[in-house]
Amino acid sequence: MRVALPHDLGREEVRRRLRERSHEIADHVPGGMAEVETRWRGEDVMELSVGAMGQNINGEVEVEDNQVIFSIELPAMLSFVKPMIESAIRSKGTKMLEKK
Repeated sequence: MRVALPHDLGREEVRRRLRERSHEIADHVPGGMAEVETRWRGEDVMELSVGAMGQNINGEVEVEDNQVIFSIELPAMLSFVKPMIESAIRSKGTKMLEKK
């Protein structure tokens, strides 16, 4: 699953905001019991692993000039929650990029 979020911040600013706020990702996972790990693979790709309700979801966030692309590997057994995850990425991802 891929979700693109447009921005007009420039790559450096997006990277800064993601680094400063990546710890907030767990707050946006329904159920409140998520473990989130992030790691930067190069300047423009943040890998993430989310563990919740006995499932692990892996993905990455790629920073481009005018958009941020969230790519999530969703297990087949969780395909029914795809619309909910996509909606959460759109709303919460946009908030993560906003100025505090």
